[in-house]
Amino acid sequence: MLDWSPLWISLKTGIAATFFCFFLGIFAAWKTMKLSGAKKAVWDGIFTLPLVLPPTVAGFFLLLLFSRRRIFGNFLYQTFELKVVQSWLGCIIAATVIAFPLMYRNARAAFEQLDVNLIYAGRTLGMSESRIFWKIVLPTASPGVASGTILTFARALGEYGATSMLAGNIPGKTATISQKIGMVIQDGDYLTAGVWVAVVLTMAFGILFLMNLFAGTGKRSGKRW
Repeated sequence: MLDWSPLWISLKTGIAATFFCFFLGIFAAWKTMKLSGAKKAVWDGIFTLPLVLPPTVAGFFLLLLFSRRRIFGNFLYQTFELKVVQSWLGCIIAATVIAFPLMYRNARAAFEQLDVNLIYAGRTLGMSESRIFWKIVLPTASPGVASGTILTFARALGEYGATSMLAGNIPGKTATISQKIGMVIQDGDYLTAGVWVAVVLTMAFGILFLMNLFAGTGKRSGKRW
């Protein structure tokens, strides 16, 4: 009988990572837009870096940071009893770091396409900056933000390299679908691997369908071809 725990672990990890990426990515994108010159280039490079780094490199740095043999990792364990390495928390952190640039880049692109006159109009009406953001900026940029959220979830769902290094491959605890596929292929069990590949393909198609659906609702046109 097929063990479905990798699916639930992947879904839980993807949802949790997407939650953190959503708020952190939007915040980082909005703050970066207000910068200029070298500061903007530096912060944009930092926020985008996990997108271009090999996942194993990102996982190596995370392992150095959160290992209990290091200062920060030992501080988390001694103070808050938080164990990151070889835990589900490690899955979430690794997936969040790797998927974050997708949320950040999509949110920033959506914000850069906004009509600044809408913001000026809000200020003229006496709205605070926070109210302008939540009532004008975010709703207007919602199609791009929604696409970024869906892509972030897809990336977090399929994360493998950084998760393997930081959280390990513990069955029923940190073993995600990607790790399960790699493990059963090494064992020569291509039938089980094929089942999981089919599951991933179905989920990937559903995610792309939702992304295209959101993009379509954001760009409705009366003209049909």
